[in-house]
Amino acid sequence: MSLFFIIFAAKYKTIMAELRQFSLMQLQRLLSSTNGELTENGSASQQDAMLVDNYISQNLAVSRRVEPQIVYEQFKDGPMLMPEMRVLIVTQGWVEPTINLKPYHFEAGQLIFVGRNGIIQVGNISDDVRGIGFSLSDDLFSLAVGSHLPKAFDGHLRDFNFHLSSEEFDFLDSIHSLLYKNMHQPEHDAQVTLSLISSFLWYVNQLWRQHEVITRQTQTHEQRIFSDFIQLVNRDAPRQHHVEYYASQLCLTPRYVSTLIRQASGKPPKEWIDEALLTHIKIELKHSDKTVAQISDETNFPNPSFFSKFFKRLTGMTPGEYRESQ
Repeated sequence: MSLFFIIFAAKYKTIMAELRQFSLMQLQRLLSSTNGELTENGSASQQDAMLVDNYISQNLAVSRRVEPQIVYEQFKDGPMLMPEMRVLIVTQGWVEPTINLKPYHFEAGQLIFVGRNGIIQVGNISDDVRGIGFSLSDDLFSLAVGSHLPKAFDGHLRDFNFHLSSEEFDFLDSIHSLLYKNMHQPEHDAQVTLSLISSFLWYVNQLWRQHEVITRQTQTHEQRIFSDFIQLVNRDAPRQHHVEYYASQLCLTPRYVSTLIRQASGKPPKEWIDEALLTHIKIELKHSDKTVAQISDETNFPNPSFFSKFFKRLTGMTPGEYRESQ
């Protein structure tokens, strides 16, 4: 068993409870506040550039010009928890962040992915650092990709990064630009938005797979099993709720799977299963007309009462209350 992952898991679990969060809505409020300060100082052109170059909502952020100096102050007091997945491409300058406890030095041409609940602390940055950014919530991600998940985003990786060639950057940048322009249409079509998000994610996945051989060579046995486990969970959690099923699929004992997944990820396999199942249920409640009884049956609960107890235990609300709150 890797000593690094035992230490990492313990440290990761401890600091998760202490971290400040930096969500998309906090970023939106920060930019709005910064814009107000800039107006008072008379720098209208910089204010206008920030307003024009960013689209930010509670579920999606598409930034054509990221200026890390704007949010740098938020990270100076320690690491921050990112509730949503983030993709940043450095277009000029350099930045030295610590991501999930690992220090990096990134320069122009680098693509950086940080998964949901990633931990980031920004160290040094160059004065001229710029980039483009993309971020989205779990719900929007699920709507965009459906049940067939790109492997790079299936949850087995907390983060990854690689260098883009000029051709790869141009292609990815064109999708990003189209998505940004679409979000600024007076009446943008939801399906167009979802298709562009899907295209962006699948192309990043394609590029990541090209680097996967090197990644797999450096992965431990625990990481490889965890990757396979997450793929199974994302595929089967709506119907299969027990660790024993996944252990049998991996040809391992339930006890070994429980130990290995906890050490590789910092939490037990049942939490991963319940989290994937809960996400599926939320999407059904929010975006379908199915009754609670129908969803309960489709997700293999004994009856609607068990279904409601499961949902309330994890969310603090009944399925009906959650549906009415959306």
